[in-house]
Order: sequence, then C-alpha cells, then structure tokens
Amino acid sequence: MNGSPALLRVVGLRKGFGLRRTLAERISRTETDPVLAVDDVSLELRRGEILGLAGESGSGKTTLARCIIRLVEPDSGTIELEGVNVREAQGAELRELRRRMQMVFQDPYSSLNPRMTVGAAIHEAGRVHNRPGSEDRDQFVGAALERVHLSPRLAKRRPRELSGGQRQRVAIARALAVGPELLIADEAVSALDVSVQAQLLNLFLDLREELGLSILFVAHQLAVLAEIADRVAIMNHGRIVEIGDAGAVFGDPRDDYTKALLAAHPHPRLSDVA
Repeated sequence: MNGSPALLRVVGLRKGFGLRRTLAERISRTETDPVLAVDDVSLELRRGEILGLAGESGSGKTTLARCIIRLVEPDSGTIELEGVNVREAQGAELRELRRRMQMVFQDPYSSLNPRMTVGAAIHEAGRVHNRPGSEDRDQFVGAALERVHLSPRLAKRRPRELSGGQRQRVAIARALAVGPELLIADEAVSALDVSVQAQLLNLFLDLREELGLSILFVAHQLAVLAEIADRVAIMNHGRIVEIGDAGAVFGDPRDDYTKALLAAHPHPRLSDVA
C-alpha cells in the first residue's frame, strides 16, 4: 500500500465563509474577515487506500470533502486527480472528473429523489454517464443492487419504503453505477444503528477489494475509523493537525487535540488497525 501512487493530491487548500454582519456593521459598511473552514490543508490518497478524516463538528471535514469534489468552490490551493487539475476543469472534463469522484452523504433520504424508484435513480446515473450496460436497464440496475447486497426486487420501491440501511446501500449503488475510482463517504454510517454500521463498514471494505476503490471516509466516530481506515487525518479548526497510519495515530497520538479526541470517545479497537 505504501508504494501505491497517489490518486488524489490536495495542496494548500483554503475555503472561507463570511460571517453574518450586524446591523451596525452593515450601516457602517464594515467588512468582516471570513472564517476559514479549510485552512492550508494538504493530503494525498493512494490507489486502493482508505483514508479516514476525523474531527469534531465544525472542524472542516465536510467542507474539505465538498471542496475536493467541487460541490463547494475552494478559495485557493490545488486539487489533482491523477495529475488532472480539478479546480481548472470545465465542461466535459469536469463531468468526467465528477464521474471518477463520487460522494455518499450522511442522509441518503435527502440525496435520493423521493419521487423516483430505486431502479430509476440508479439507471439515471448510469445513463447520464454512458456507462457500459446501461442500455439494458433491468440488468444494469439488478447488478448494481446485488453489488451492495440488496435484492433486485427493490428496484421498484421508492426511498420511503426502505430502511435507513437499505437507503444508504442504494446511495452507494448509485454512486458505484458510474464507475468511480474515488469514493468520498461523508458520515455515511453515523446515523445508523451499530449493527447496521458494522455491515456497511464491511461492505466498504469489500468494495475496496473488489473494485480497487480509493475511499476518503469522513467520520467523527474514531471507533468507526479504527475499523476501516488504513491512515487517519485529524482536523481541528480547518487544519490537519495529525496524519499517519491508523494504528500509530490511535496508539501513540502526537498532537494534544488528537489525545483529547481519544479521551472523549470510546477507545478504538487498536488491535484491528495496528
């Protein structure tokens, strides 16, 4: 794994958001400095690697993830996917990059169209990106559902008819239907019961092995990252304060913030990541 080439490279990324000004500030036209949600972040994600991104709420994890896929436009810095400048891409090149980088959100119900059946949502993703096999809708959708261990019979159901775990599997199936190389999972298991979390973590690990996926796994639960991540990056106030092999970071943390996080959370199962 250590010798694998970098698929994703982020260098010096910054993203700030302006504060809401008071009435007095608006009248006086006083400008306020933006708050940096992402502050000079650099990281690499290798092929076939799972990189965990941890930190408290408001640490900048989700903003960083959305900047990488350009759901949020960064203010400065570089994002490269296998040498291609993501920030400069436009038109067809940007569409292809977004195919190669897919995101799974925390709440699958809000990311799935409630008026579309499961099958329609998955097929639309494949059709829009001209994926091989998408011309045969039933076979394409059935294979996508089976890949995430769901029955093809669910294709005719709508999101409201599914459990939370099933909806998240559908969201993963839709993301995989376009053939990505990088999957960004943003708190993808945090809203689920512990038993369902374990099943989905095993699914992510299986998909990494079967498809050679690289995964940026965003989570505030350190125990979750201990189960799944090869390396871990810890964010605090928009900055990465520590990054390294999961076993080293959890077993012998260097930064005081990492130590505080470990003290405040159930201790990760270090035997699984050492």
